[in-house]
Amino acid sequence: MMQSIGVASDRVMAALISGLEIEFGRGAGEALAHRFLEAEEVEFHWDARVQECWIGTYESADDEDFELDRVKIFGRLDGKWFVAVMIVDGDGNAHGMMEKRIFRRQQEARTAFAQA
Repeated sequence: MMQSIGVASDRVMAALISGLEIEFGRGAGEALAHRFLEAEEVEFHWDARVQECWIGTYESADDEDFELDRVKIFGRLDGKWFVAVMIVDGDGNAHGMMEKRIFRRQQEARTAFAQA
């Protein structure tokens, strides 16, 4: 069965909250889920992307042994649309997030993604 990543990410959040409520009690699940989301923000946003576009290499101040790229992404996570610029390695692993904007409507996020 195919479904959009936005729908899937909403389901993941609902399942995460539900599991945490079973483990830690009603009311604690949502707060803990948001803490997980904050702690793993880069990975959650990278995995929730619907569209991506390479925008250039990332010039790091550190002398790293591998090349990193800047990639703009558009997606939906926890019921909110976002556009972000990610730092990604050649294997497609996210290493950081340079900026993120949140939108209420999909069209607003798509427009921001196209203009970024």
